[in-house]
Amino acid sequence: MTSTPKVRDEGHPYQNPELPVERRVEDLLARMTLAEKAGQLFHAMLAMKPDGSTVEKGDPGMVELDTTHMLHGQYLTHFNLLGTYEAAAMARWQNTLQAMAADTRLGIPVTLSTDPRHAFTDNVGTSFNAGAFSAWPEPLGLAALRDERLVYEFADTVRREYLAVGFRVALHPQIDLATEPRWSRQSGTFGSDAALTSRLVRAYVRGLQGDRLGRHSVSAMVKHFPGGGPQKDGEDPHFAHGKEQVYPGGMRDLHLEPFKAAIAAGCAQMMPSYGQPVGTDWEEVGFGLNKGVVQDLLRDRLGFDGIVCTDWGLVTDAEIFGETHPARAWGAESLAETERAARMLEAGCDQFGGESCPELVLELVESGRLPGYRLDASLRRVLREKFVLGLFDDPYVDVGRAAETVGRADFQEAGARAQRRSLTLLTNGDGTVPVTGRPKLYVENVQAEVAEEYGRPVARPADADVAVLRLRTPYEPRANKFESFFHSGTLAFPEHELRSILDLLATVPTIVCINLERAAVIPEIAESAAALIADYGASDAPLLDVVFGRAKPEGRLPFELPRSMEAVVVSRPDVPNDTADPVFPHGAGLTL
Repeated sequence: MTSTPKVRDEGHPYQNPELPVERRVEDLLARMTLAEKAGQLFHAMLAMKPDGSTVEKGDPGMVELDTTHMLHGQYLTHFNLLGTYEAAAMARWQNTLQAMAADTRLGIPVTLSTDPRHAFTDNVGTSFNAGAFSAWPEPLGLAALRDERLVYEFADTVRREYLAVGFRVALHPQIDLATEPRWSRQSGTFGSDAALTSRLVRAYVRGLQGDRLGRHSVSAMVKHFPGGGPQKDGEDPHFAHGKEQVYPGGMRDLHLEPFKAAIAAGCAQMMPSYGQPVGTDWEEVGFGLNKGVVQDLLRDRLGFDGIVCTDWGLVTDAEIFGETHPARAWGAESLAETERAARMLEAGCDQFGGESCPELVLELVESGRLPGYRLDASLRRVLREKFVLGLFDDPYVDVGRAAETVGRADFQEAGARAQRRSLTLLTNGDGTVPVTGRPKLYVENVQAEVAEEYGRPVARPADADVAVLRLRTPYEPRANKFESFFHSGTLAFPEHELRSILDLLATVPTIVCINLERAAVIPEIAESAAALIADYGASDAPLLDVVFGRAKPEGRLPFELPRSMEAVVVSRPDVPNDTADPVFPHGAGLTL
């Protein structure tokens, strides 16, 4: 076991684990300076070096991620780790952060958070591929199985792997409804069914937090309230051209249902959506600045009293990959940074996600614009969670145990089993699947060494008995570097790509597997493939296990697959499964 320094004990009541949490919170609150209080309201991004050391001022490419300055100069103690690393390195890094925090005047420990890390999507703005962690299907794949016990098992595994390296807040689950087929964030959802999403989020929250939040919990930050799915034209509100959220079908309340279930399950935190509602009785400002949505609806009507943290980057403009992105304060772009911050606190938010500018809060309080009691109300929520999670009493992790726990063999096997089960067999002409024997096998986008375990690889389709082709959902490339990670726009293959695919399908009986991060428009492929399988994050071996009969697919489509882009364009973005005459309806799937 790696030895770690201890939080210094000066005998203050807030440092006494025998006292009630509320007393500890009030004692600490009374000892804090205004600057120390302001720092607690910022949930900033942070990176580490691959060896587990901290990023500091002067490190190349990390100008704004100065660890010492944020901890000791700005009094920040909430950080969202960027990037993928080995487990032992992450554990060493978090212990270093905790030792640095213990060396501040009050020794307030760090709370570490992360975007999802247990699947295949790799988008610096939304999630990371599994890396060292066990690899499972995306949430869409869990939804395809409609299995609450599996979702609980998944979330409990996430909890154990996160705890091993020191993550105490999950910036998930994402429970938006996938009602706009073009929206780029659907892979992180449980699909288009509000009732199913409501059931699964209950299991997810219990898996992360347990029956109640405590020392062995990971706090669930559920997002994006009040439901981020109904995006106009399917564009994403990370970007100004995607800021509008619309409800032409009048289904606003349906999108709230999963959040009611999450609150009933005891979720500890909530993140409002970036979106700016248009054409409703809500004020037309982004949800993080929207008092009618956060305070009046979430807190007063739905009774949520946990931490509300804004989505990332609502206050200040940012440089991302060398390109300037404006603050996502949609509908309030003309406001000064201090006024944006004030509006978010007045709306009922407690923390600013992805920001590190506590001087704005200092200015608001010192000028009288923000009363001190409002600051303290948020601080009580934020500090209470640190105490409940046990961070003040034992913030360190065992580096050796982290390396043994993360990616453990049984976790990896459980993830692979879920991958196999989640595969959705949509067509199976002449009983092509399962394939028997060891046929001459042509593959595209499948690792050759994996294919060799199932058949005799050949280099030309014409020489094959059967082919396996892996595809991804089409999208429109975007010139902006950050936006290029968000697959948006058309769901149909360009004509030249489609012709190439159909030529292969005409040459050899071909089993097509398409990764559905969104609802692909593939009527011609569905018609011509010998068999069509949908995946939502699966490695080659789990796929070929199903193709060759070593496992059975159990998935059902978590949303419909439209027949044309014309049908998508005229559908209503807030209404589930609203395209005319879909190729495959919601829930489609064959059983072997």
